[in-house]
Amino acid sequence: MAGAALLLTTADGLAVSAYHAAPQDARRGGLVLLHAIWGVTPHIRALADQLAEQGYEVIAPSLLDPADAPFPTADTEPAILPQRMALGEAGGWGLAALDRVQAAVDALAGPVFVIGFCFGGTTAWLAASRCRGIAAVSAFYGGDIVRYTGETPKVATALHFGKTDALIPPADVEAIAAAHPDLPIWLYEAGHAFVAPNGRHEDSARLAMLRTLQLFQRSAGGKGEA
Repeated sequence: MAGAALLLTTADGLAVSAYHAAPQDARRGGLVLLHAIWGVTPHIRALADQLAEQGYEVIAPSLLDPADAPFPTADTEPAILPQRMALGEAGGWGLAALDRVQAAVDALAGPVFVIGFCFGGTTAWLAASRCRGIAAVSAFYGGDIVRYTGETPKVATALHFGKTDALIPPADVEAIAAAHPDLPIWLYEAGHAFVAPNGRHEDSARLAMLRTLQLFQRSAGGKGEA
């Protein structure tokens, strides 16, 4: 069953569009799904529906766009990439979106988990240390996490990177690992966006999502103090 559009409101009164998918059977928890630079794309909405089928109540908030902007109809649109990247840069690669993430977390009953991809992966990393009410975080190929190695996650957090990711140098992953030696950092035989259609690597995507759901199951009893 497909989800539907939802309107959130941040603590400062900003309206935020989001996609909401409700679980069909027993509820495992809430899940905030953070998109890549392209927005709440068809892939993100489909993934939200798939995770809802596994028992999660999913909210995918729009992190960059105004509430009246329609959801994208394509997963990528190269012609607007410079514009999207400029939005990401202006927002500190997720820093300015944390109020939107918090609004999504607050809209869900606990335990609440977070998954983020690319731009959303960096945002998820920041949420792990700055947002409240989260039980665990799984961040995929967050290219700007290296800018924020001084952040310390307050909840169980795992990071996922592709070994052949042309956008994230191995030195960046090594710097993150050096700053957080106890953090699980998984490396896959894949490039960037290995969960998304434009970079899909099936074996890596399946394994990474399996590890993510296992992390959430282990953390389901957490109090979500972040």
